[in-house]
Amino acid sequence: QVQLRESGGGSVQAGGSLRLSCAASLITDTPYSMGWFRQAPGKEREGVAAIDSDDRTTYARSVKGRFTISKDNAKNTLYLQMNSLKPEDTAMYYCAAENTMHTMSLERSWYTHWGQGTQVTVSS
Repeated sequence: QVQLRESGGGSVQAGGSLRLSCAASLITDTPYSMGWFRQAPGKEREGVAAIDSDDRTTYARSVKGRFTISKDNAKNTLYLQMNSLKPEDTAMYYCAAENTMHTMSLERSWYTHWGQGTQVTVSS
């Protein structure tokens, strides 16, 4: 059974940094692509960053250059380093995983497995 658990959220002032973690219990020896999503109150859940089984990455235009997605396969952990945070980055952040190889997506419907989320609040 696939389980994802996010941590690392919190409150920070604009310009600050946070690092989110997603501890993943995945099926052994199975390739996964993973992503970070966020959802602000009253808005759709949107893709922020994704990483595939080859460690290639993609980012939403709104975070490119400020956020970095990475993973530590030995620790089964996905990360999102967020720098130069802005008030508009305030949202619940979720990690997601999909059993696939060599591809990735920022589309919510592409992913099967989801964590419960961690709140990020950026004040001006």
